[in-house]
Amino acid sequence: MRIKPRQHLLDIWRATARNSFDGGEWSWGEWGGLSSVADAERLLCLMYPATEIPGFRLDTPDLTQDDVVRALGGAGGRTEIPALLIGAVADFMHAHTGRDGRPTFAGGHYFAPEDPGRQLTAEQREAEVVDSYSMSVTLCLATLGFLKVYETNTGRRDVLHLIAELRNACGRRLTAAMVGLLRSFTVKVFDEGSSEGRTLCELLGQGQLPARLVPQEFRRRFGALRTTLGEGPFLGIDVQEALRDEGMLFECGWSWSLVRDAPWVEVDADIGSQPQGIAAPVPHLYFTVVALDGIQDLFSDRTLTLGLLDWEQQKLAEALRLRWEITQQYWSGIARFTDECWPLEDIPWRTTGRQLESPYFSLSVAAILVQDLVRRRATDEDLTRTVAVMERLADRGRITARMTREDAALALHRPGVALPLDGSEALGPSMRWTMTDFSAQLLKRTIQLCALSRNLPAYDRLVRLAEHVFEHVWQRRMTGGEGPGLWDDVQAVYPEAPDRERPPSWAVTERVTECMVAAHHLYEQNPIRSAELAASATALLNEATHLLGREQLQAEPTADGQRGRALKRAEVALRRADRILHEQPGTAYALTVSVLSELDALAQARHDGQGV
Repeated sequence: MRIKPRQHLLDIWRATARNSFDGGEWSWGEWGGLSSVADAERLLCLMYPATEIPGFRLDTPDLTQDDVVRALGGAGGRTEIPALLIGAVADFMHAHTGRDGRPTFAGGHYFAPEDPGRQLTAEQREAEVVDSYSMSVTLCLATLGFLKVYETNTGRRDVLHLIAELRNACGRRLTAAMVGLLRSFTVKVFDEGSSEGRTLCELLGQGQLPARLVPQEFRRRFGALRTTLGEGPFLGIDVQEALRDEGMLFECGWSWSLVRDAPWVEVDADIGSQPQGIAAPVPHLYFTVVALDGIQDLFSDRTLTLGLLDWEQQKLAEALRLRWEITQQYWSGIARFTDECWPLEDIPWRTTGRQLESPYFSLSVAAILVQDLVRRRATDEDLTRTVAVMERLADRGRITARMTREDAALALHRPGVALPLDGSEALGPSMRWTMTDFSAQLLKRTIQLCALSRNLPAYDRLVRLAEHVFEHVWQRRMTGGEGPGLWDDVQAVYPEAPDRERPPSWAVTERVTECMVAAHHLYEQNPIRSAELAASATALLNEATHLLGREQLQAEPTADGQRGRALKRAEVALRRADRILHEQPGTAYALTVSVLSELDALAQARHDGQGV
């Protein structure tokens, strides 16, 4: 199934509109307001494409395209849609702001007890989570950019007043989310003889390095990062002293929430009091990937071009960028620790803390590696090996392979991969977070690799994989119930999957939306240039140009000018072929072949007319 990002995004918007607009008004439904994460994901299904893709823009009603308006038909006409959308974002800001005026970032119904027989307390449901910080960064940046354009295209006083209020609320929430991300970053230091150390050494050695040599190689590879972490005032949890001992190993990344004993971040903005952290200072791969995705938006071209950050947010963004770069370098180095056999290639990945094993954790490490490869432009070898990992993950997830009876891979999709949230027991029963977006995440990272690849064989493999995964994901849209056209109906692909009475998954729907935006950006790029095809096109172009010059030496045999017009068409086509030769050699080749055919027909007609 080919990926057609515009058509598929319009389908997603139709489904989102059906489930979010009621009589021309925004409706959160029964589950709205219960999780800041889910509510942000729902809004991003509309706001993200509307601010990332010019063809989906809503902030300039005169330029909004007809098929976009039809897709959002339940919201009204092209002039009503933007006002209604910013009203929905304003509702979100109000719903997820505490009585003291402080933005809140509750996980809500996304949290679940580890023991199904226990009930979570209200305080636990209100616990903040890194997913919400990251989603809020993306949503606030999208909204600020939207408002900056839309306010110049409306004269309604009530709307302008709402825009001013919403801009302030977005700025406050954005700052609070950035502070939350800073206070959720952590570094865990452990001895090589501990259970964590033994697990990490076994993972890194891969049977290629003796156990005693792994710590030495670790020190060599991560010496610069150790120095950076040791010298920076990261969390104030005394890791600097522990890192001075080069015999200690470490991991860095994001915990699931504010880290226990994390110090306050000094800011002048009025974001209310900063709550005490409860999360254990243990990095989680899933939340690390989520944080990296959100932080990346802070220094995107759009954010910088529109000037969306104030001076204080710029300082926070620089602090987050440092952690972003350190974390990418660390996990990219861990993934490719041994040249002969990458630890990433040993699927499934095992975490060092609770020693959990799952292809989902392999995908999380691969996601960080993909981001790092995009950042530093991958070598062909790195890319080829990463492609193989993605293909194996699709197979292990039974996306490109058949699901067998009582296959353990089914749990990847439903009920999903459960992640214990260490430290949550401070507020009540131990909590867990469940990841159900394996397929959507695999699709997203595959498309990102497609955009990175300049190697034709690797690109072809990635495109084929992306199409297979996309077909799998698209089949999982719901056809009935609360959310027709949304996700996630696992039973549509795996009939043996257990039933689940839950609302539509805005998490998976939002991830698929991101995939379509990434696919749109992929097709905006120039196609991969084939050196062989360029050489052939150049040879053909030289021959065609020469033959055209020969034909132009001949007199016009008839008075109707038909031959002259044909030569003019050939000249125009060859000029275009020459202009696009380096970017689109295949198209240049096709144009030149067509011209050669026409020139040969003219030459043959001339020879026949001369009796040759």
